[in-house]
Amino acid sequence: MKLRGLYAITDSELLKGKLLPYVEAALKGGAKLLQYRDKSSDDARRLREAEALREMCNRYGAALIINDDAELAARLGVGLHLGQGDGSLSVARALLGRKAIIGGTCHAQLALAETAAKEGASYVAFGRFFNSSTKPGAPAADIELLDAARAQITLPIVAIGGVTLDNAPALIAHGASMVAVVHGLFGADSAAEVEHRARAFSALFIAN
Repeated sequence: MKLRGLYAITDSELLKGKLLPYVEAALKGGAKLLQYRDKSSDDARRLREAEALREMCNRYGAALIINDDAELAARLGVGLHLGQGDGSLSVARALLGRKAIIGGTCHAQLALAETAAKEGASYVAFGRFFNSSTKPGAPAADIELLDAARAQITLPIVAIGGVTLDNAPALIAHGASMVAVVHGLFGADSAAEVEHRARAFSALFIAN
């Protein structure tokens, strides 16, 4: 699967009571990757939701990525995203096999991305590029980082953190293979609006 386009990331608070319809709208709009991010300890619900999301992703030709839970990813036969400190990429690769999509958070450090590449990552994620309500605080990454990463790293590059339809074009122009979006996609009043935003994000990649 070519890792290029919209990378939708769920937020359990933001999507409470509307996870499935909003995710389906994002997939209809062209999201290529979907990361299921739920930090709760309700394992039974997380398994149930992840199974439903896997089936939905399969229907729309997208790939499901589980945030920070290698066992759940292995159980479902789907991808995995690891933050710094969430475990070893090389161990995850051994567990999930060579075909699984595994991504790693690299903040704003090229050295972390180079290490992730050596350990078997499928993509590297840099951020935060802009102020983000999911991870508040001063932006850590800048556009120049994307230029440097594109020159040094052959893996697909994901840009994350406060991404909107207004600022995404610059990220793509400077080398982002994918833009990862939470609030800019799912912070909508209706599923129809989510689909509209997903189509608009997806169109940015056709233009570039």
